[in-house]
Amino acid sequence: MADLQLDSKGVVVSCPSCGQRNRLPYGRLGAETRCGKCQTALSAPSEPIETPDPSAFDAIVAQSSLPVVVDFWAPWCAPCRVVAPELAKVASRHAGRYLIVKVNTDAVPELGERFGIRSIPTMAVFVDGREVGRTAGARPAPEIDAFIQSTLTRR
Repeated sequence: MADLQLDSKGVVVSCPSCGQRNRLPYGRLGAETRCGKCQTALSAPSEPIETPDPSAFDAIVAQSSLPVVVDFWAPWCAPCRVVAPELAKVASRHAGRYLIVKVNTDAVPELGERFGIRSIPTMAVFVDGREVGRTAGARPAPEIDAFIQSTLTRR
């Protein structure tokens, strides 16, 4: 997650070719994007991205052209540590279809409070700025996939 960062305007990624930092605007996450320096094609984020603050979270949820899957977690939570590699598998398999975002409820407690998170890990799916599904508990990647697909197809 260290190479990807969220800010209020987009996902900041490093070009795999030249190392230049590029911002992928939230509204164009599913579109083809090229490095501003060397023109190498930049792929959609394929790993979970940590949310640094409420403003970045609000921006991505409101502006993302892709569904946003949010993992509410904390570093001391053993089930959260178990689910982290499973979420990484999901993010890798579905890059460009939806985005996986992590919210550390210890570092950004106001988001946990705002969404009434009472147990972790909790995963929520947001589309067009609103929450459309939620589940709690650790689960393997195929079950996370099934939850997301089920949520997206019933809306």
